[in-house]
Amino acid sequence: METTVKVKHIKQSPTKVRFVVNEIKGMDVDLVMNKLGKNNKKASNFILKAIKSGLSNLENNNSDYNRNNLVVSNAFVDSGPTLKRFRPRAMGRASQILKRTSHLTITISNKKG
Repeated sequence: METTVKVKHIKQSPTKVRFVVNEIKGMDVDLVMNKLGKNNKKASNFILKAIKSGLSNLENNNSDYNRNNLVVSNAFVDSGPTLKRFRPRAMGRASQILKRTSHLTITISNKKG
């Protein structure tokens, strides 16, 4: 039993989201939800929302659903489209501001063994 959850166009840079995602790879789902609930990073809200969505998908689609046996087997972040904005600078110049977005992919599956 396995599910993959994708959250696209998160308005935060991929490096900031990866900082939180790398902490939860391979952990039990209950432990991850507890850890993310106490985390003060903005990315933890998006990740927690994705995990809750994956759990509800497993609950609705599988009759042999057991939450104690689930683990975050794979989690990664890709960069999404970058919004380009400009800011006025000295002597009539303009500097570019890059507003980065990211795509989050989390796979929840049964424990091996």
